[in-house]
Amino acid sequence: MISDQFSGQRISTLVFDYGGVLTNPLEETFYLFCKAVGISPLQLREAMGASAYEHRAEPMAQLEVAAITEDEMIKRLATYLPEGTLDRLEGKPFGEWWFKGRRTETAVTDAIAGFRERGYTTALLTNNVREWEPRWRAQVDADALFDVVVDSSREQVRKPDPEIYRRLLERLGKPASECLMVDDLEENCAAARDLGFSAVVWTRADASLPEIEALLATGAAPVAEGAS
Repeated sequence: MISDQFSGQRISTLVFDYGGVLTNPLEETFYLFCKAVGISPLQLREAMGASAYEHRAEPMAQLEVAAITEDEMIKRLATYLPEGTLDRLEGKPFGEWWFKGRRTETAVTDAIAGFRERGYTTALLTNNVREWEPRWRAQVDADALFDVVVDSSREQVRKPDPEIYRRLLERLGKPASECLMVDDLEENCAAARDLGFSAVVWTRADASLPEIEALLATGAAPVAEGAS
């Protein structure tokens, strides 16, 4: 859904989330991971909750700011998972199993390429995992699609912390009023909106891409380089 009305400032820059926007929904990836390793989604959620209580921080949140490693996270979770769960990983990293349930949404990457051709600046603002960078970059040609990439695991700060949005704006050299945030989580869009971004809460390509186009249509389109 469009979560901000156009303020009169031309939008020049589209900022996309990775997981759940450029990929299939996170819930689907979560379910497929559980199926692959033979545990239920409820068991994994309860393990994550117990680990968060013990360590006073959500394990994925810590992983996404490189406060813990992938191996440390899975060992923490294993304490609360059925006996033998680690054996089902067959010695492979957590991320290898996670990415078995992850696919790229080509309708979205094609649309982003189209926005760039029309003269828009594009950026990726992702909460991600340092060990997973080779995996997600193998699925998404980030250097071809985006002018700027800001990754939480490299920044050691994650959405919805305002600091990561400020770093994005600094690297873009753009004011927030020219930027449209596209994210599947309302809390991440709300944080962007508080800083002056427009925002679209992503649901699925056939619904959200038209919403983006409708919002862009309310302002002047950017002039492509070389146009007269």
